[in-house]
Amino acid sequence: MLGLGPRAERRRRALPAGVLRLPTIGVDIGGTKVVAGVVDGEGKVLEKVRTDTPDKSKSPKVVEDVIVELVLELADRHDVHAVGVGAAGWVDADRSTVLFAPHLNWRGEPLREALSERLRFPVIVENDANAAAWAEWRFGAGRGEDHMVMLTLGTGIGGAVVRDGYVDRGKYGLAGEFGHMQVVPGGHRCPCGNRGCWEQYSSGNALVRDARELVAEESPVVQPLLARAGGTAEGITGPLVTEAARAGDPTATELLYEVGTWLGVGIANLAAALDPGRFVIGGGVSEAGDLLLAPARDTFRRTLTGRGFRPESTIVHAALGNEAGLVGAADLARQVARRFRTIKRRRVERSVP
Repeated sequence: MLGLGPRAERRRRALPAGVLRLPTIGVDIGGTKVVAGVVDGEGKVLEKVRTDTPDKSKSPKVVEDVIVELVLELADRHDVHAVGVGAAGWVDADRSTVLFAPHLNWRGEPLREALSERLRFPVIVENDANAAAWAEWRFGAGRGEDHMVMLTLGTGIGGAVVRDGYVDRGKYGLAGEFGHMQVVPGGHRCPCGNRGCWEQYSSGNALVRDARELVAEESPVVQPLLARAGGTAEGITGPLVTEAARAGDPTATELLYEVGTWLGVGIANLAAALDPGRFVIGGGVSEAGDLLLAPARDTFRRTLTGRGFRPESTIVHAALGNEAGLVGAADLARQVARRFRTIKRRRVERSVP
């Protein structure tokens, strides 16, 4: 892969060429769906399957059952060598235990051990934003950048840092929770328990909340958007607001502009703290493109500390879309595929007369 820094290139070369080509399975577990896919060494998804995410009230084993079913279905048709699971939640530094998952009944769940016992493959567990960031760094919009920050804008804000060829997970594995930086003291209440978190101002939830508040206030400016939603506030969604903005609706455009403005404020704060070379913006809200990113870039330049006297990070749109999480999880799992392939070969050799 061209354009990597020396430390990143050394890390990549640590895996033999044969291992880099091994197909692995990535699993992306979200609030509404579980998607699994077979991914080759170039980041191409060869096949994927999906199902609905079990209800949050269901036991952890129910979710494990879903993962095992999807993995074995793919393994029946592909010679895979490891499994990587990207979970929306806090994963410990060993990439084995899901400490907390807001959309699932996982609290201190030893997911790697549970899945490894049921599957015939080695398993790694990774935070979904970390997995997506790794995929973008390896195959997408982060290629060639030694120090990259990824932000995923969906219901909230996920984040991850890739530095010199490694995902920077922090001491306890919890780095990258940028959405819960406080930007407005005493501001909107966040589900995390605090007030004024960044994701309360720059996320899909913020976009929809502000639109529905205009409906509740019976503002005339929101009537075209309300008509698109079938006449009910509940019909207003993030994709609908984006669609309306693309069609020229001024209120929808303004709502996205506000979200983008707050996005730029937060990125400027992160630049002051981390000084990366590139910010990659993904997640469903980012599909608004320049309707979101243009105000974000403008605000970033106006807010950045030391502006005019320092190099500026670039802000780019993610390239891999919804597949980033499973591609990244699968590629991270490739690190343990070498061990599995060696064990498998030895077993075959012992069975030969």
